[in-house]
Amino acid sequence: MTKILRFLSYIVLMGTFFVSLSSCDKDDDPINESVGTITGIVTDGSGQPISDVTVTVSGVSEEDISVTTATDGRYTLENVSVKIHAVTFSKAGWLTISKSVGAKDFDGTKVATANATLVNASAKITGTITDATKGGVPLEGVTISVGVAGTVTTGSDGTYTLENLIEDSYTVTFSKGGYVTITKPVAPADFVNGIVTLNVTMGSQQLLRGLTGDDLLLSGKWYFNEYRGGRNADAYPHWDWACDYMSTLDFWGGWQEQNEGTTLQIRNNEDQRSNPADLNVFDSYVYGSKLITEDNKILSVRLRTHNADAASPAHFGVQVVDLSAAQPAAVKIGENKTYGSGDYADFEFDLSSYVGKEVIVAIGIYRQSTGDYWKQLVLRAIRFANKKVVGWDWLPGTEVIPGWKLSQETIRSIMPHTKKSFTGLSPISGNRDNYVDAYRAWRNVAHVAAEWSFVPLLKDPEVFPSEGYILKTRNTADVNTTVPEAYLYAKFAIGAGTDQLTFTTRNFGSNYTYFKLTAIEDDGTVTHLAPQSNTAQEALAADNGCWKFKHGDGGVGNPEGYASFVYDLSPFTGKNVTLAFGVYNGEASTGENKLVFHTINLN
Repeated sequence: MTKILRFLSYIVLMGTFFVSLSSCDKDDDPINESVGTITGIVTDGSGQPISDVTVTVSGVSEEDISVTTATDGRYTLENVSVKIHAVTFSKAGWLTISKSVGAKDFDGTKVATANATLVNASAKITGTITDATKGGVPLEGVTISVGVAGTVTTGSDGTYTLENLIEDSYTVTFSKGGYVTITKPVAPADFVNGIVTLNVTMGSQQLLRGLTGDDLLLSGKWYFNEYRGGRNADAYPHWDWACDYMSTLDFWGGWQEQNEGTTLQIRNNEDQRSNPADLNVFDSYVYGSKLITEDNKILSVRLRTHNADAASPAHFGVQVVDLSAAQPAAVKIGENKTYGSGDYADFEFDLSSYVGKEVIVAIGIYRQSTGDYWKQLVLRAIRFANKKVVGWDWLPGTEVIPGWKLSQETIRSIMPHTKKSFTGLSPISGNRDNYVDAYRAWRNVAHVAAEWSFVPLLKDPEVFPSEGYILKTRNTADVNTTVPEAYLYAKFAIGAGTDQLTFTTRNFGSNYTYFKLTAIEDDGTVTHLAPQSNTAQEALAADNGCWKFKHGDGGVGNPEGYASFVYDLSPFTGKNVTLAFGVYNGEASTGENKLVFHTINLN
């Protein structure tokens, strides 16, 4: 890593050097033949000194000179030639940085000052590389790189560790001669206690177009039983742009979010039209990891097409990859299907063979012919149940709570979440005409709308406010503290380290917001939870397990201002429990009372 940083520093420094030659002759002064001193202090972001930092001065055709900082963070390098140098500051657990010092930076006493502020970088990416071509033995000599942030090579045991990183987004590249290069994305939310474990198998065969089994191990999980796409409000608010987040899933190939749905497209740019026809390998597809049970073994896909008709339909289907099989392969579910109409239709796929397994499910479009072949499969809904689902209604089954449209079958079959911390803040904003980039940005921050399932029973949300994701009530006289206006839910395995939940929130105006946290066990037992503590400006217990509160503080620039509600989940230790946050119309005709989702943390 040091050599790479030094090389990059020389590129930048030499560019600066040659520009300076054309505009100033100071570096040609005889002073360049003399020696001087470089000194300075190294501190952290709060201004505290950092000791034992290695400070290295590198010069063209000169030996490096290094010292370490003292307890006060200071260093001094003497007998340094008065010319252009790269000064590098490095210490384990801190991000390495470099600065340039030129002849003009030395004062009349031949002293140059180069202070530095280091960023704590104790995070790491680690793992083991194995060789699929030799039965999974450790693979030596693999180069693992995250660009200028670090490069390492595996030894005989196949292990590697990229250290001195910050918890940021990275593209990790794995390369070795004779093997297909693999890239893996890492998001800030992937770091657990500062560590990402990324094991990779090289030499694997492709299972779905462009993806090996190792790639599929990193597939996003389809925790829930319904995913909706598109911008049209066909049955508001259930089918509205602000409620449909299919575009947050994993895709490969050509796809786009459109008014009518999330479209899987034949890749048909001019340089792609020579691609051969293939009715066995998807041209583009959406995919995810899904636990199949008796309650969700029937996959229903609601769709229409673009650029297709009965004479020239789109060809599509579902494939499943069982990564636990001795020889994983993409298996078609039934025969390929065709459709060519602008009317929505529902198609079913029987996944009964995979009950009890978590498998990769892929829905895709096939290229039927080579040449200028342009088709789009428009996905409006992906739904899992114990029977075929049709139309615009909710998932079928026996309701856990009357009026909630949440079935016992759904509760039993959704998957426990693997993440424990969530935000309602969008990294970027959007609107109903341009929101896909914003939705996709949710994937990197564990946004509640991408990670929890949203149920808009009566009211749509506010998606992009700067204070957080917002559920709200209608301005109606219909008071109801039993059935929420809208809610978010997700399942968790409760145990040590996940038996307390902290919810940070706020509202607006002078009215109370009514909400409650409900716990639903897999056997259908329902418990409305009361917070064990809160920091709201006003908070009181209300009817049917609701709490009402007022709290007008908190924002992007003031995260400490939000109210915290803390819940004890220890009564559910050892159980899977579905948690649902709902907002209720607790008082008649009081406007759109709002519940802001700033953060949810299980700890």
